[in-house]
Amino acid sequence: MKLLTLNCHSWQEENQLEKMKCLAQTIKQKAYDIIALQEVSQSIKAPYVYNNIKYDNFAFVLLQELKKIGVMDYTFIWDFSHIGYDVYEEGLALLTKHPIIEDFSFFVSKSTDTNYWKTRKIVGAKIRYHDSALSFYSCHLGWWHDKEEPFQKQADLLLQHVKQEELFFLMGDFNNNAFIKGEGYDYLMSQGLYDTYHLAKEKDDGVTVKGKIAGWDNNRHDLRLDLILTNQPVTVKYSNVIFNAKNKPIISDHFGVEIEVEGI
Repeated sequence: MKLLTLNCHSWQEENQLEKMKCLAQTIKQKAYDIIALQEVSQSIKAPYVYNNIKYDNFAFVLLQELKKIGVMDYTFIWDFSHIGYDVYEEGLALLTKHPIIEDFSFFVSKSTDTNYWKTRKIVGAKIRYHDSALSFYSCHLGWWHDKEEPFQKQADLLLQHVKQEELFFLMGDFNNNAFIKGEGYDYLMSQGLYDTYHLAKEKDDGVTVKGKIAGWDNNRHDLRLDLILTNQPVTVKYSNVIFNAKNKPIISDHFGVEIEVEGI
């Protein structure tokens, strides 16, 4: 099973459509089973296509691009987390080639006001994979030291919502640098989670952010913010950073993470 997570910084990138085409071509080449996307936006003023999906929803447009290049087997779920940059409904998405049994959407922030940019929501899906039911969650959490919306409370709410008795994967931008001890990453590890990066037989340096980006305005260090975590010690063939100019062109202010899980 192949997984990809990417904070796609949608509609904020220069040459956005070209970068989306790169993402679509990579999805076609790699044939990921599950894709978790964060910062998946649609314009507040755009017309609805169906349900809560508007005409310029980044995930919806990505699926149209995939169809143009002959990839027809993905479906997606999306939900709205908060207003971004005054003109977008920013949310999260999961794309999959497998049947969706059940989908999930829930707040992990104290705030449920979608006008507040620190409001955080999680999107998840239980899928049928061969003879198993597996759950996946696209995550975009806050910062460890945030006094209004502390990361620890959000992580606790996230873990309260997930189905602990079955295999699950938490994929996304956790906004906590895994290289820093005693903060959000270590807190997640203390909750019985496994980092697929450390489970991987082959891995690179894991860095997914270099330099200053939104939310890390004074950063001068290499960060590992984007993670794929699980609740069982699965066998991971590899964990690679992607869209980092070494492994595919840069298409966002975050690099992505791709893994392959064996034996499930």
